[in-house]
Formats: sequence, structure tokens, C-alpha cells
Amino acid sequence: MAHQVQGEAEARTQAWSRGFSRRQLLAGGMGVGVMALGAQLVTSRVSFAAPGQQTGTLVVVFLRGGMDGLNMLVPVNDNLLQDARPGIAVPSASLIGLDSGFGLHPGLAPLQDLISKKMFAAVPAIATPELTRSHFQAQDCLERGGSAAGGNAGWLDRALQAMGEGTTFRSVSGTSSVPRSQIGENATLGVRNLKDFRLRGPEVEAELTRAALEKLYTGLDHPMSAQTLNALVASDAAQSYSAADATPSERGYPDGNWGTALASIGTLIRHDAGVRVATVDLGGWDMHTGIGNAESGQFREMTNDLASGLAAFVADIGPKIDQTTVLVMSEFGRRVEQNGSGGTDHGHGGVAMVMGGGVAGGVKGKWEGLSEATVDRGDVPGTNDYRDLLSEVVVRRLGVSEGQLSTVFPDWNPTMLGVMR
Repeated sequence: MAHQVQGEAEARTQAWSRGFSRRQLLAGGMGVGVMALGAQLVTSRVSFAAPGQQTGTLVVVFLRGGMDGLNMLVPVNDNLLQDARPGIAVPSASLIGLDSGFGLHPGLAPLQDLISKKMFAAVPAIATPELTRSHFQAQDCLERGGSAAGGNAGWLDRALQAMGEGTTFRSVSGTSSVPRSQIGENATLGVRNLKDFRLRGPEVEAELTRAALEKLYTGLDHPMSAQTLNALVASDAAQSYSAADATPSERGYPDGNWGTALASIGTLIRHDAGVRVATVDLGGWDMHTGIGNAESGQFREMTNDLASGLAAFVADIGPKIDQTTVLVMSEFGRRVEQNGSGGTDHGHGGVAMVMGGGVAGGVKGKWEGLSEATVDRGDVPGTNDYRDLLSEVVVRRLGVSEGQLSTVFPDWNPTMLGVMR
């Protein structure tokens, strides 16, 4: 096996040394460039350049699985909730104070500094227009920005279209695949681990690849030319940023994909790479069994992982948090009553959280309580529409004008919730 690998490596090196012609490259459908760089590096339609004037960065964290909003943002001294969840309800005495009517799960303690500074807001009873208990349908609806909005394009892609051009890093994703919210006309770069944002292969082979690509694409009158050369510059920048930083764990991020992805986004923001929108996922919130209590169990562990990652991110980017807003959302909430397995089943109205620069702290939106007259077939009703919240952060953080909102959220006239100052 070792002799075979060595022989293949030598054959590839000899092929590069002989070189390729532009005719061979074009005849191969640009396969050399795509194979060497990866598709994510050669799809950007914008140039790698110094970021111009901007209104900051929006980081969207998607809690996939349907996070239990009544465990995250808890009505204080609500006997109806305690009766509906005798084994899992978070006691009021354990909550982190947010305002007079609500408290936060104690697992969010790492975010206490943001909460104290009124840089943390939450919206209860928030939902998509579609009443569905399907993870796929609810996520699809939310990431498209409405049940029939904009065809297949995502709401973040439409916001980018309204914002105009930027740098190659203006739209990035720390997820395993680009989420629907960023799919559309504008390129999104995958930066789950910034160290992997580079030419593939061993160092010597990568250097030969780069030299060949530069020679082949420089002066070439073809749409792929500028894109490939921009990608090479972006790859160099990413590696330079990554090499200059400590490891994610040394910067306080939790281990695993969640911490690594947040660290990659944090690196780009600190180095002024021109990031306008970024997405990252934290899965594992579909807790039909064994949610646990305020002190231990699945929900406490997940909430602490979420909060410790975001706290590390805030500390990492330092003063740039003033120009950065983090939006945390999930596809739906859970039913009011616990089930027979110490968990909760799919519901409707959930909770969204917004933190960072420009945020007006506290609980925002409508909350009608948990009385029998209010609860909708066992669910928290969706009294707040996600499109209102998304519209507000698009205007206040990304700088899209209210006149352009109809292109981002078609057929919707938003009511601002007061989440942003």
C-alpha cells in the first residue's frame, strides 16, 4: 500500500511538472481548478478586497431539532407551567433574571455579562407562518423566510442581494453544508474549520497546484479566471488569519464542530475580512425523552454548550461585538405539557434570542400566557411572526432599507418588535 501511495504521488508531481495547456484545462470543464480548490472556493462572484463602509455583521445560530422555548425563557411563578411540567419545569428560584415576568435557564449563565449590560433580548411565542410538526418543513419555511417567499432562495441570500457587493468572505457558513437561508444568487463560503480553507493535498503538491493555476488563469478571458484567482487570494488570507490565532480551545471555545465553527467565524470578524452574514448550527434539541431538570440532564448540557460557545465568541471578537449581532433561533417550540418519557413533543410557538451590538435588552413581542383559552391544541401559539424579527435585524444590523424589505420578505408588512435600538 505504501509503495502504491508513493507511486501515485510521484505520478501527480510529474504531471504538474509537465504542465497543462489552457486548451486542456477548458476541455476538462475547469476540473483542475475545482478539484484543487473545492467547489466552495471558486463560486464567489465578488472580489477579495478591503471591506467598505458597512453596518456590521449578523451571525445566525440555528438550534436544530426544535428547542424547548418554555425551558429556555421561563415565565416567572407560573403555576400553569409548573402543573403542566411537574418533572421538568425550571423553578423560578433557579432562573437568571431578564425582566419582571421572565427568567432564563441557568445554563445560560456564561452570558450573564451580556444580560447585565442589556445586550440580550428574547422573543417568546415566535413561529413561522406554517403550522407543522415536521422538522424539515418548519426549517425550510423559516430559512426561506416564509411559506411562499422568494421561491427557493433563502432570506439571507435575498438580504445579501439587497445589500450589494462585498468581499469574498461577506457570506460564510460554519455548517457542514450551506443552509437554505444562504442558498440563491450569492455565493457562501464554507468555513467550518478555517484551517481547511486551502488548496488540497500535501504542501509540495499544493504549491505546484497553485503555481499552475496562477499561470493558467492569469490573463485568461473566461468567467472562471477572476473567480479562481480571487479564491487563491482568499485562501491565502484565511491561512494567514488562522496561523496568527491561538487554537479554538486556547481561546475558550468548547471542543467539537460547534466551537471550531464559531472560532473560524470569530477569526474572520477580528481580522476585518468583511463578513456580513454568518451561519452556524447546534443540533441535538429534539428531546422527546430525558430533558432533565434545571441542574442536570440533556437540556442543561446543551444550553451550557450553547452559552459557553457564544460567551467565548463574544470575548474573542472583543470590541467588535458592538458591530455584531447574534440571532439564535429554532424551527419550532415544544408542547406545553411534558410527555410520559420526561421530555416534550413537537409544538408550535418557540423562543428566539438576540444578543450583541445594537440590541435593546429584555423580553419583546406579545405574550398571552398559558391559560386554557390561550394555548392552541396543547401548543404555545405563534403570537409573534419570525418575519417581524428577521426584518428588524436585516434593517437595523445589515442596513437594508425598509423600502427594500419587500424584496427580502415578499408579501409581508413587518411590525418591528423593538429588539434592536
